[in-house]
Amino acid sequence: MDLNTVWFILIGVLYTGFFILEGFDFGVGMLLPFLSKDKDPSKVDQNRRVMLNTIGPHWDGNEVWFLTAGGATFAAFPEWYATMFSGFYIALFLLLAALIFRGIAIEYRSKSDNPRLRNIWDWCIFFGSLVAPLLIVVALANILRGVPINADKQFVGNFFTLLNPYSLLAGVTGVAVFALYGAIFLSMKTYGEVRERAQAAVNRLWIVAVLLIVVFLIATYLSTDFVINIVKPGIVPVIGLATILLTGYFNKKGSNGWAFITTAITIVTMVYTVFALLYPRVMVSSLKPIWSLTVYNASSSPYTLKVMTIVAIIFVPIVLIYQGWSYWIFRKRLTQDTHLEY
Repeated sequence: MDLNTVWFILIGVLYTGFFILEGFDFGVGMLLPFLSKDKDPSKVDQNRRVMLNTIGPHWDGNEVWFLTAGGATFAAFPEWYATMFSGFYIALFLLLAALIFRGIAIEYRSKSDNPRLRNIWDWCIFFGSLVAPLLIVVALANILRGVPINADKQFVGNFFTLLNPYSLLAGVTGVAVFALYGAIFLSMKTYGEVRERAQAAVNRLWIVAVLLIVVFLIATYLSTDFVINIVKPGIVPVIGLATILLTGYFNKKGSNGWAFITTAITIVTMVYTVFALLYPRVMVSSLKPIWSLTVYNASSSPYTLKVMTIVAIIFVPIVLIYQGWSYWIFRKRLTQDTHLEY
């Protein structure tokens, strides 16, 4: 296996890690205005603080996976980075704005006692948590489906080119799965009213997620070259569908941990399917297949890839150990009596 392929796989792993870790963060943010409802305004704020403190120690560290994926793309495949970031410029600008406002809102919502200001920050968290995964998944779906790239590796479409039915369906499916993921996470990490509402939300969101995943798989079959490359993902999409069905089974049994794991596996299979169908391409040209960017015509020099590989071997295990340790330290459930920082 050459280093071009190795770095394509590593970038896929980085996106997978981001979706697994940041996925439930996004889900908690999406559910923030809905699972915290109460007739008593003070209880609404308290419920929201409980929800935010479940992700408080982790959300910023989880986003590093996305930043690293972008940095690795720039270093390993500069042509891919240039074409994608120039062609998807408006969408990526909106993504950046969503992540910035979301991060600021999480950190600042509890710095003021003004309920109106807190409510504004809370809606910033909601919209940031909704818009960010929607745009990321839409971008990945477009990369797989194909976008207009000419012989000079230039994107010749516009922002509305990206808003096609297939990519929008993918975005909505991703949002539904992450909302389900967040609800399960809250069921694992809280007690009391928040946990009861989260478990009720899991029941509703699970049905929506299953239906959307089935429709998305059918659309992928019809809208991409899935038929030609079906050997690459193999039975992985079927495994993803089976594990999301198991999520509903484990939720009914009250096994929140297993429901969380099966949902995470579903997310892994979805990302794997996208990257497996892409390879050896990194961006599909909808104009001519020969104009697609690949791991070879979009890559850096062999020396650059070699140096990057050495650095990754040294530092990636350190990062994984540190992040695993942080999750272990903050593993306990939260209640309204817990000291809440956010």
